[in-house]
Amino acid sequence: MRTYIGGHQAVSVNDFIELALGTPLELWLGAEGETEEERAARLDAARDILADNPDLPDDVTRVVAEVIEAHAPELFNVVPLPRLAGRRRPSRKGAAA
Repeated sequence: MRTYIGGHQAVSVNDFIELALGTPLELWLGAEGETEEERAARLDAARDILADNPDLPDDVTRVVAEVIEAHAPELFNVVPLPRLAGRRRPSRKGAAA
């Protein structure tokens, strides 16, 4: 079975990520062994993309949350934090007086 997104075939997880972001993943994470010049050029390109699309971080966060909800919903379960020993809430006695 082949999967196409916007006319592009996605054959790996990285393909899906790249198509969801609209940019290569390496643009944001870097590539192993890149030179300082390559890093500066990559970061400059990333800044240009963010300037042109300021909603991109929010869109990416939404996509990530949807993927987590679909594949690992237990990560969204709220676990109450344990109370710290020796810390008590102030008494409300006499507060209304």
